[in-house]
Amino acid sequence: MSTQFRVDMYQNDHLLRRFSESFKLKILAELSTGKYSKRELSRLYGVASSTINDWVRKYDRMDLMNTRVIVETKDEISRLRELQKEIEQLKKLMLKKDIEQLMNDSFMEIAAKKLGYKSVQEFKKKTDTSL
Repeated sequence: MSTQFRVDMYQNDHLLRRFSESFKLKILAELSTGKYSKRELSRLYGVASSTINDWVRKYDRMDLMNTRVIVETKDEISRLRELQKEIEQLKKLMLKKDIEQLMNDSFMEIAAKKLGYKSVQEFKKKTDTSL
């Protein structure tokens, strides 16, 4: 055998690693807990981050892909704060409306009972002037 042949023979030898299904699922489970990032798992187990991304796609776990929103400017930060305040105001308004509706329903029940109607629906039908 010549020396040139030996060099060529070893140049094409690549380490081919295959991972079991349980190992892949273990990695995805650890990733889903949030304890480790893809980079940390990659270093810890010696698996490329791109391989972990392939497993995420294979097992339809797109919730584990990077979905980060980056706010870069002061305008965006202030707009985000304004929207958060607006959301809180809308939540309070919805709560107030729900309480008002509950009070109205209770009032209708009490009024129907005191006036001798069997149900609120009957009371509404009798008092509806639009018909």
